[in-house]
Amino acid sequence: MLLLLFISLSLLLLVPLLFFFCFFLTADGDFTLMSKRHVKREEIEDKVVWITGASRGIGEVLAKQLASLGAKLILSARNEAELERVKKQLTGKHAPDEVKILPLDLASGEDSLREAVEKAESFFFGAGVDYMIHNAAYERPKTTALDVTEESLKVTFNINVLGTISLTRLLATLMLKRGRGHFVVMSSAAGKVPTPGQAVYSASKFALNGYFQSLRSELCKKGIKITIVCPGPIETKGYGVTTSARKGSEVKLKHVSSERCAELTIIAATHGLKEAWISDQPVLAVMYVVQYMPTIGYWLMDKIGGRRVEVAAQKGNTYSWSLLFGKKKP
Repeated sequence: MLLLLFISLSLLLLVPLLFFFCFFLTADGDFTLMSKRHVKREEIEDKVVWITGASRGIGEVLAKQLASLGAKLILSARNEAELERVKKQLTGKHAPDEVKILPLDLASGEDSLREAVEKAESFFFGAGVDYMIHNAAYERPKTTALDVTEESLKVTFNINVLGTISLTRLLATLMLKRGRGHFVVMSSAAGKVPTPGQAVYSASKFALNGYFQSLRSELCKKGIKITIVCPGPIETKGYGVTTSARKGSEVKLKHVSSERCAELTIIAATHGLKEAWISDQPVLAVMYVVQYMPTIGYWLMDKIGGRRVEVAAQKGNTYSWSLLFGKKKP
């Protein structure tokens, strides 16, 4: 009788554990994000959404999905011609005819950024910006921390940190007067875990996370929301990480598509999540280990750090987590 009871209790515990394990293996986002499932369209429709870095990659895909949800879009990047290309492809309640193009260089200085904010606020009959999506970023080819040049260091921080913070300060002042506003910050898994071969880029994303987490705590009771999104390797058309493999040396590893990343970003924003992680395995697991078991997580990153830089050099400054965790053929 006792044995039967023990077996029954074991099965009751085992089934949810197996479900949890299978869910974790197939998830492409953190548990809170995965629980939300769908975009809240009412949070986006007819809202003014300003996207930086909108001329390609995730920014372009975000523009397409937000346009289809009925957002009023302002698209920014340095390349005006590419912004016009993206605009022509948009469809939705306010697209493409009402989509605004606002060329922007985050490294241009505060006076230039102030002019951009004034223009953005004047669009749509002065409705003001509801969502500011900080998507623009600068990333140099992989290199060791000691090989980074002063020029690369300055450019990375001017765009990824200083320009983004300056734009935020200028816009947040106006949002506070209206008593509403939402910043969506496209950070990175590199801002949550050590990233050998990308030390400066990682440092810039850690800086962003620190600033916006602190800013949220200061402004959360004044109507300002902040959602920080931390994607791992993302598959983007002609840009970013791909699944191409060196024959015979690695197991293919699936990456989250830019379309899925954009969808999950919008889900996180419309549900008001404070932070969201987007990645397939094993990067998602590494993020959890570093977050909740830092000693083990940092030990793991120390083990693979040197190899990661070596792999980047072998593959022409791209990398694959499958090369790090997969087994090479003899």
